[in-house]
Amino acid sequence: MATRDIVVIGSSAGGVYALKELVASLPSSCQASIFIVQHVAAHAPSYLPTILNNVGPLKAVHPQDGEAIRPGCIYIAPPDHHMLIENDHILIKRGPKENRFRPSIDALFRSAAYTYGPRTIGIVLTGLLNDGTSGMWSVKRLGGLGIIQEPEEAMYPSMPESVLEYVDVDYIVPISEMAPLVCRLIEDTLELVDPASSSIETDRMNLEIHTAAQANASMDILKMGELTPLTCPDCNGTLVSIKEGKLIRYRCHTGHAFTASALLAEVSKSVEDKLWQSVRGLEEMMLLLEQAGKQLEKGGNAKAAKLFNEKAQQANERGKQLRKFIFSQEQLSEEKIREE
Repeated sequence: MATRDIVVIGSSAGGVYALKELVASLPSSCQASIFIVQHVAAHAPSYLPTILNNVGPLKAVHPQDGEAIRPGCIYIAPPDHHMLIENDHILIKRGPKENRFRPSIDALFRSAAYTYGPRTIGIVLTGLLNDGTSGMWSVKRLGGLGIIQEPEEAMYPSMPESVLEYVDVDYIVPISEMAPLVCRLIEDTLELVDPASSSIETDRMNLEIHTAAQANASMDILKMGELTPLTCPDCNGTLVSIKEGKLIRYRCHTGHAFTASALLAEVSKSVEDKLWQSVRGLEEMMLLLEQAGKQLEKGGNAKAAKLFNEKAQQANERGKQLRKFIFSQEQLSEEKIREE
């Protein structure tokens, strides 16, 4: 017999407000270990532990790498580091980004599910895009419980909506009801049973956890999914597609991972960046042609100067057309496609 004493929480845009309300309602008698990934800027200090310590009785900290897990404590992933759970200890690592984020909600959830199985409660709160969906799938696949914030009350509903679309969650509740629900679930006892997942799935989870933990990425990742003609926008490595229920995501052997929407957004950004590089190239060409034309004119070669000036005008016009094209385009995203 055991209890659900491992609570993993993921939030992004609007998450600080939701976390404050949730943590403020947790009692000092709570004996669960709570782990939070809140997306924050990579190169700025995080004051989230201080904020949460000021609203609730449970101690909130940025843990150190290798720190032992204690009950009744809130652990918050530090900026630009994954937070993982392994053998009753916390790992703080700078492994490859997932869905363009470090820390990654998926990485935390996956490690908790793999290590603690049914003892895990996964919670996804407000946020953009869909970090947390794959991780919640792992929590449920290995016998844990899934909770999402009621999307209609979330400041940014994309993350809970994504989980709801791809994962059969157990509870959909507003923030005001979440702490009492968690406390009730923590007190329940459960009989540990073998998970319904296949050995291939658990082997892949283990490999992905080690990749996030900064262990050397392995070419074995390429055997864990179907090879695709797509390349990683971060390192140009080959991507494999991984199917988790209805969810399709991608990973390269270097370790970068993307859901379909995150990959789409990154590829869209890459295309726009290349278009702006083309604009810069055309404008530099125009300047070079103009300078050459002036020198030729000073040297008395009017015919060549005229030709260079005409070429400069053509480059300028092409640059204007390309700028107009870029401004007329919207960056593609899975959410935009869904709206249409």
